[in-house]
Amino acid sequence: MEFVKTDRAPAAVGPYSQAVKVGNWLFVSGQIALNPETGKLEGETAAEQTERILKNLKAILEAAGFDLKEVVKVTIYTTDLEEFPKINEVYARFFGDHRPARATVGVCNLPLGAKVELEAVAFKGP
Repeated sequence: MEFVKTDRAPAAVGPYSQAVKVGNWLFVSGQIALNPETGKLEGETAAEQTERILKNLKAILEAAGFDLKEVVKVTIYTTDLEEFPKINEVYARFFGDHRPARATVGVCNLPLGAKVELEAVAFKGP
């Protein structure tokens, strides 16, 4: 087991890792739209926050030797399901034709007042 850490994504704000690599699997912790340089929430809208989250996700994946095309499962949490079409537009731009399995969950609150949180699982095949 390997704990993944990169300065290109926000540091964990609690007792957890940005990601954990186990064999060919990578489990990325939930990411909110924290700017890795300032540690502050970035983006007023759900779409803007999703953009920052996916940049952070990409940085964590790269630090572990993975890329977005190796993501097999994503879970999205949002405080406003009416914003989902806008979240989805940004998501589609990052993932292109790659279509990981996905779930979206409406929640009451997220850390630091974020509108969106995303966690992912990736697999690097032989």
